[in-house]
Amino acid sequence: MDHHPFGARELGRTGVTVPSLGLGCAPLGNLYRALPERQAHEVVRAAFAAGAGYFDTAPHYGAGLSEERLGRALRGHDRATYTLSTKVGRRLRPLLPGEQASGEGFVGAPARARVRDHSRDGIRATLEASLERLGVDAVDVVYLHDVEDHLREVYETGFPALAELRAQRMVRAIGFGMNHSGVLARLVADLDADVVLCAGRWTLLERTAFDDLLPVCLRRGTSVVVGGVYNSGLLADPSPGAPYNYTPAPAGLLTRARQLSAVCAEFDVPLKAAALRFPFGHPAVASAVVGAATPGEMTENAALFTRHIPDELWHTLVARGLLDPDLPLPLNDRARPGAHP
Repeated sequence: MDHHPFGARELGRTGVTVPSLGLGCAPLGNLYRALPERQAHEVVRAAFAAGAGYFDTAPHYGAGLSEERLGRALRGHDRATYTLSTKVGRRLRPLLPGEQASGEGFVGAPARARVRDHSRDGIRATLEASLERLGVDAVDVVYLHDVEDHLREVYETGFPALAELRAQRMVRAIGFGMNHSGVLARLVADLDADVVLCAGRWTLLERTAFDDLLPVCLRRGTSVVVGGVYNSGLLADPSPGAPYNYTPAPAGLLTRARQLSAVCAEFDVPLKAAALRFPFGHPAVASAVVGAATPGEMTENAALFTRHIPDELWHTLVARGLLDPDLPLPLNDRARPGAHP
């Protein structure tokens, strides 16, 4: 599968490959604001045009709306030309008469309720419904989604159900997706996960996953897909009031983000470009999925990803105390496929 210009990395030992830049599809489910259907399709078209043919979605995103829109946008594309992941753990059901849906950050969603379900039958039913919404026979990767408060069910039924689907070759790669790297580390240590999607914990601002999750992944041969590289907006635009973990950033972190931005400016590199590239210093990282609400955002992310970043920028960030000296840096001698030397 050719994912030019971002190369391709295998997830674990599954044969599933992903380009190093993928599209996070929460915005297609109307995250925080409603997207016109046509615009959602244009975002997907822009991802294909850029070579970012890895699409990550979930039933949670707009109560199925993201999957439905992605499915419609993928129609007519050769299934071999893209990689697709979705998630299980939240089953959708129709709203009961008089029942109000909880938006959970998504607006204008279909009339469906989300139900936590980690049972074998529930996971199979959830995946079947996702395949129907997506209009495909199979997805490549299935993640158990935000299960940090449901670990007993994960160990007893949730992960065994996914492992059974993998053994039956109904799905090729399985793992977990959440923003709690310590929980992910425990799950990777205990269970045979091919890949984890870790959001916000391995970024220019946060080393948490470097200390707990990434060493275990390296030891176990588990691939890491990073999400939240902009820390929910702080590293995209570190102005006063910028969000971090979906609430206004604490003063200390805002100051550090602005200092990072100032050093990047000295090297004529946008802060966003550095934030996108930084996680790839670690060999366990296979891909970064980044959301886009407009085709322009998708095209910009692709351009930022391939931008040349001089090694001296990273060394300067270390020298000025903005990156810890023990962190692995994405130097050009180990640059990602497709990054301009």
